[in-house]
This record gives sequence, C-alpha cells and structure tokens, in this order.
Amino acid sequence: MNRSLVLIACLASGLALNAHAQTTAAPARTMAGAAVEPAKVGVIAFQVAVAQTNEGQRDFADLQKKFDPRRQQLKAESDEIDTLTKQLQTQAATLNDAEQQERGRTIDEKKKKLDRDTQDAQSDFQQAMQDMYNNLASKVYDVMEAYAKLKGYTLVLDISQQQSPVLYASDGTNITKEVIDAYNSKSGIPAPPAQSAVPEAPMPHTAQPAPSH
Repeated sequence: MNRSLVLIACLASGLALNAHAQTTAAPARTMAGAAVEPAKVGVIAFQVAVAQTNEGQRDFADLQKKFDPRRQQLKAESDEIDTLTKQLQTQAATLNDAEQQERGRTIDEKKKKLDRDTQDAQSDFQQAMQDMYNNLASKVYDVMEAYAKLKGYTLVLDISQQQSPVLYASDGTNITKEVIDAYNSKSGIPAPPAQSAVPEAPMPHTAQPAPSH
C-alpha cells in the first residue's frame, strides 16, 4: 500500500460551472390585482468560484509546492519500509528467530512513525488550505454581492453543497463564471500558465462567509 501523503485539497471537484438550480417563482399579484415584479433568483457554485479564480489557482499551487518536501520525505520513509519488508521476506530463511524479530520490530517502529508523520502532515495541509480558502472566500463573497446587486438579483442560492435543495435552474440563472470573471478583473491577478494550471480537487467543507454588509 502506498503510505505516502495524499495531499487532498479543497478546491470543489466535480462541480461544473453550468450546474443547475432553482428557477424563479411566477409573479405574485397584489390584493388590487396588479402584477408584482417576480424575484430575480441566481445560483452560484460558490466553492467552485473561489477555487477557479486566478488567485485561488495560484495560492493552491503555492500551497502544494510548500508541502512537497514533506510529501517527498514521507514517500522516502514509505519506500524504506517497503525495502526492509522485502529484505526480511527474502532473507527469512537465512536469519535466526532473534534476527527476524529484531528486524520485524524495526519495521513496526518505522511504520508507526510514518503513520504519525502522515497524520501530522495531512492535518497541517488541511488547516493551511482551510485558512487560505476562508481568506479568499470572504473576498469573493463581496464581489458576488456587488455583482448580484448590480444585476438586480434579490436572491442567490449556493449549489456547491451536496444537500442543496436546488433541483433545477436554467443556464441563465447561473452566475458562477460571471463572478469568477468579476473577481479576476478586480484582483488583477493573471491566469496561471497552462502547464502549471492547478487541477480541481475537493474543497474542505466550510461554512460560507456571512454577509459583511
């Protein structure tokens, strides 16, 4: 089994920008019978929006680079354990019981250390990514709010969550790409080079930022 660190990241895998959600309700009527303007409802895959901004892609790539030395260290420890295990298996016939037991204890101790180091690295990576996401999410939220007000949306629903109640929405209600473009324009951060673009990865489950206004 490959015991090296699997760096799991947060950034909203499998959610397409053209995901569907809820449509607007039919116009209501006042007691006097006059038609009332229907609410304008939009949807957004918020975690996707955060992850796919130029800033999000850049920061996630930087985070992976930061943790790569630890990943390489864990891989080296894992490879060493595999080598010692194979040596013990192939040399067992030439070793006495005491030597076999000693080598077995050495392997067990290294496995325990690798498990601890892996858990620590995973925890540190997840915390660093959580902090990165929270910081960027609050800024993306402000841009989304400004865009929604500018375009006259009275309600924006998040379709990132698995438990989203949204069952259907026309493509025209999805503002994910528009918010990404608006944020990129505001931040001025260029798109990452194609060869180093960050692939989508799962985003840690986080609460969406509360309105700041």
